[in-house]
Amino acid sequence: MDQKSLIDTVEWKRLQADAAREKNWKRWGPYLAERQWATVREDYSADGDAWAAFPYEHSISRAYRWGEDGLLGFTDRQCRLCIAPALWNHQDPHLKERLFGLTGPEGNHGEDVKELYYYLDSLPTHAYARALYKYPQAAFPYSWLREENSRRGLNDLEFEIEDTGVFHESRYFDVDLAYAKQGPDDILITYTVTNRGPDAAPVTVLPSIWFRNTWAWGCEHEGCTLKPRIEMADDAGLTLNHESLGPFRFWVESADGDPWLFTDNESNNPLLFNSEQYTPYVKDAFHRFVVQGEPDAVDPAQRGTKAARLIRMHLAPGESRTVRCRLAAQKQAPADPFADYDAIFARRKAEHDAFYAAVIEQNVSEDDKNIERQAYAGLLWTKQFYHISVVDWLKGDPDTVKPPESRLQGRNKDWKHLFNRDVLSMPDKWEYPWFAAWDLAFHMIPFCRIDPWFAKGQLTLMLREWYMHPNGQIPAYEWNFSDVNPPVHAWAVWRVYKMTGPRGHRDTSFLKHAFLKLSLNFTWWVNRKDETGKNLFAGGFLGLDNIGAFDRSKPLPDGTSLQQADGTAWMAFYCSTMLSMALELAQEDRAYGEMASKFFEHFMNIADAMNTVGETGLWDEKTGFYGDKLRTQDHEIPIRIRSLVGLIPLLAVEILDDDVTEKLPGFRKRMQWFLDHRTDLHDQISMMDCSERDARRHLLAIPSRERLERVLSVLFDEDEFLSPYGFRSLSKYHEDHPFELHLAGETHRVAYTPGESDSWLFGGNSNWRGPIWFPLNYILIEALERYGYYYGDDLKVEFPTRSGNWVTLTEAARGVSLRLNRIFETDQEGARPAHGKNLLYRDDPHFKDLVLFYEYFQADTGRGLGASHQTGWTALVTELVRKGIGGEM
Repeated sequence: MDQKSLIDTVEWKRLQADAAREKNWKRWGPYLAERQWATVREDYSADGDAWAAFPYEHSISRAYRWGEDGLLGFTDRQCRLCIAPALWNHQDPHLKERLFGLTGPEGNHGEDVKELYYYLDSLPTHAYARALYKYPQAAFPYSWLREENSRRGLNDLEFEIEDTGVFHESRYFDVDLAYAKQGPDDILITYTVTNRGPDAAPVTVLPSIWFRNTWAWGCEHEGCTLKPRIEMADDAGLTLNHESLGPFRFWVESADGDPWLFTDNESNNPLLFNSEQYTPYVKDAFHRFVVQGEPDAVDPAQRGTKAARLIRMHLAPGESRTVRCRLAAQKQAPADPFADYDAIFARRKAEHDAFYAAVIEQNVSEDDKNIERQAYAGLLWTKQFYHISVVDWLKGDPDTVKPPESRLQGRNKDWKHLFNRDVLSMPDKWEYPWFAAWDLAFHMIPFCRIDPWFAKGQLTLMLREWYMHPNGQIPAYEWNFSDVNPPVHAWAVWRVYKMTGPRGHRDTSFLKHAFLKLSLNFTWWVNRKDETGKNLFAGGFLGLDNIGAFDRSKPLPDGTSLQQADGTAWMAFYCSTMLSMALELAQEDRAYGEMASKFFEHFMNIADAMNTVGETGLWDEKTGFYGDKLRTQDHEIPIRIRSLVGLIPLLAVEILDDDVTEKLPGFRKRMQWFLDHRTDLHDQISMMDCSERDARRHLLAIPSRERLERVLSVLFDEDEFLSPYGFRSLSKYHEDHPFELHLAGETHRVAYTPGESDSWLFGGNSNWRGPIWFPLNYILIEALERYGYYYGDDLKVEFPTRSGNWVTLTEAARGVSLRLNRIFETDQEGARPAHGKNLLYRDDPHFKDLVLFYEYFQADTGRGLGASHQTGWTALVTELVRKGIGGEM
């Protein structure tokens, strides 16, 4: 990254002006969800089955309560006014207004979007943004996709839209959507439609604009408003009035006198619920008018809360047509909305290119530059307006049917304080259109390269009193805010703090505020998850879902308990990170030195428990690996599964520098006491004598050097964890040697599964029994770098094991980064492993430069699995490209 060039860019100056609240450059962006239907917050059912409570078919006709969705659209940061196209290919049974996919129960591997779309560009302020949607010219195969996937089992691949043949002979339309801002409240929108097929084909495009329904529920909390209004203006544009947003104007360029359509964003109650309707013009009016040919469906008075211009095209093969639109606040509305249009777009595009030329290292290949730009674009496009007031959601709205009383004792009943109405970084705006706290922590690492203000703001927001529970728990995700994910928030805060400024020029105010709240969260962990008081922690999935032999969310047989190597190691990781923070803050305020002592001692106690409780702790001398232990009433059973669970202890590694600790005599005194009086812990604090500088550093880690080397020999073994594409989550050893345990009349089995899950445990699209997961790979690489920094040339390992290639741990970390990057890079045949055997991405010139950033990856082939647009944590590839610079390994 060229920091000097970056801060000189126009976009960086916009970011600074927005952060200083001089100009609201982020007021508008791609904050519109790709899916609002079938979400928990739209579920008012008695049984809590969100998938069934609001199906795709309802989304056409039913107004949403808490948000909106659209087709690669834009909205303001409170999702009051939304802009997106609607399309019709004259064959589709539905007007295409949003993305279609299978719900969790419908897919043979869980929820799964069945559309082709790509995030191509975006500036952090969204002053320029671009995306691509591929719309088949044949009837969209909704039923076929459902029926075929329902026939397929867990051992079959998903049936994708490409498999239906609707893209054969390139019989589809490319819809290129681009946005450019002239000012914070002046947005230019273009939809360029291209016929990629061999024959002429019709397509109807409806540039649509509508208000989110915030008036029909009788609610009184913040964000509920009077009914706004859209109507025609004298210049053939629209006037839009909203009580809090203010008046706006909207134009769609048309040379053919294309008509405007109007309706209200209200549910079609007679159709949906066989109940009365107070307005005849409802949400599905444009679908009924265009597709079903109902002329009375739209409002002849030309007013409402939803409007669109109807533009019919008939495109020859290869022909393109562009529709130009503009939305501007009335007080700055241009006299001619299209006079300077093209010049503005060209300027913003050039600013976009200049910004990423400064962000992306220039000594990487053009292929890697393309990968990074699309990864950053996906990261920015997956920002979404997220709104829920749990107390109002539980009790229901005054002007709607009251939910059943059982709801008050159901999902998220203990989170009545939670009120979210913010733009948040989502894991994936279709498959996971709700925040997930531990995902978000990983998102902020690449985010802070391009928008450190947003990164710090997101991490702080999760700790605010309307998010964090009064007991100190950070909300997990809307399916279960009380779920337990790995405690990585402190790590993300610490990394973002260090990445966003050189020592002496960092944002200590940000660190201080986060540290105080994280201390509350740490206390919650200690009080809730260390039930025996032995510093052995357990509870919940901890992010590793079905990697273990047991469903951790369910109780074990009476008298049986599980001591979790990952749960305990995550807490050591949390301790070591908080210790580093406290030492940093203590440089300015010595009071933090006492907190540093607290976290130092706590870390040492956890490390002691990991290594010695019950003589050997959670270390298994026989296998040379860490692992869980099952305690029954009369004995312990080691769970000899070689998985990420046994690698998490490597993450808890920090280096204490005497230059820092000497300024803190109180902390030094406590640390020296441990050195002098707890000789049994010396294996966890190592001193080096390579040089005077090295002798002044102390390694704080769970494994001794001997144990570290034993674990690394397994980690770097290509027959165990090291895949051509990164670290597997479960050792390949278990492919031929499955783990089995017989307990209370049941057999628990774990086998290596490199791709899709072969079990419905935790959902069919969640598999930690073999595939490659970016977040854990990334955090392991960082740990290797810290070990490498400490040991230097004094510790070398075979990479891969038995290869005879001896390298430092720093070099090994780079080698793993290169393998992960390989997932997205083109091979000698022009294929990207992430796209599997889909030849469109290898052979079609209109596909070959497009990259999908999946949720996780098949360990032996690199094929992408799970959510296809999980550019949240998979955008970590941008950091790995940096780490991999320097050659091949």
